[in-house]
Amino acid sequence: MIPPKSAPEFLARHGWDEARILPLAGDASFRRYFRVLAGDRRAVLMDAPPPHEDPRPFMAIANWLEGVGLAAPRILAADLDRGLLLLDDFGDARMREALDEDPAAEHGLYETAVDVLVHLHDHPPMEGLPPHGLGEWLTELRLFPDWYVPAVGLEPVDVVGWDAAWTEALAPVANDGLGPVTVLRDYHAENVMLLGGRGGIGRFGLLDFQDALAGHPAYDLVSVLEDARRDVPPSLEREMIDRYREKTGADERFERAYWALAAQRNTRILGVFCRLWKRDGKERYKQFQPRMWGLLDRDLAQPGLEPVRAWFDTNIPADFRSAAWTEAA
Repeated sequence: MIPPKSAPEFLARHGWDEARILPLAGDASFRRYFRVLAGDRRAVLMDAPPPHEDPRPFMAIANWLEGVGLAAPRILAADLDRGLLLLDDFGDARMREALDEDPAAEHGLYETAVDVLVHLHDHPPMEGLPPHGLGEWLTELRLFPDWYVPAVGLEPVDVVGWDAAWTEALAPVANDGLGPVTVLRDYHAENVMLLGGRGGIGRFGLLDFQDALAGHPAYDLVSVLEDARRDVPPSLEREMIDRYREKTGADERFERAYWALAAQRNTRILGVFCRLWKRDGKERYKQFQPRMWGLLDRDLAQPGLEPVRAWFDTNIPADFRSAAWTEAA
């Protein structure tokens, strides 16, 4: 978390000379974030180094979200050649830590999380977003046989049957006529800042949306309710699904889509987190493995997932569903 060498010059050029640059956060990508302090002013510096990262999608989506009435960081300055953005500072009150400190706030915060999505889905998707449909879902799912399976020593597995089972489960969802909407893709408690002095959906400051796509309205609801990083009680999940359906008039097609995309997302995440550990040396992602399996096993018990459940029962024995990734993998 050492600031890029070009950061002081970039900041000085935009009126932040002599500012202090303090480490703030990294994430699963090459992006890093720093807090910038100059007197009583504060901002956030995003370092999105090319060619690994391109900040343009973040800028475009942030402006679009603000335009539809949601809170996204304003872009204060940019140097696209160096991958530097200076952003509004949303502070330190993150939803994840707020829930840890005050569990009684859980119900109200998740109601707002649902209401943000209801508002977002009232608008046509942002123009130009790539699609997130059956082809993309199947491509994402290959992360599991490509990364998780070898990590626990289960090669070979039936990859042809894998694609066929998931196609059978997901094709009805892809063709159910719901959406497309703007899908933020990483909408969860660690990507929401709680903004003081605001109420309703304006209280939620959104982060990490640069990979947004045009896809199914159930996907982001899955993302926030089946959170890889914190436990959401199943009873609360059920209540929030019902809240979304009541507010939008979504029918049983949405219910089927929710569980199918929950299974898809959680399976993908098992592969992604394994890759982050194996390829990128990010050990912290091991800790989420048991939670992901607990969620996935519950998802696979839902109607419509029978082909996928059968594949897992045949190819991934129960003992390997929580097996530690090994250094020899």
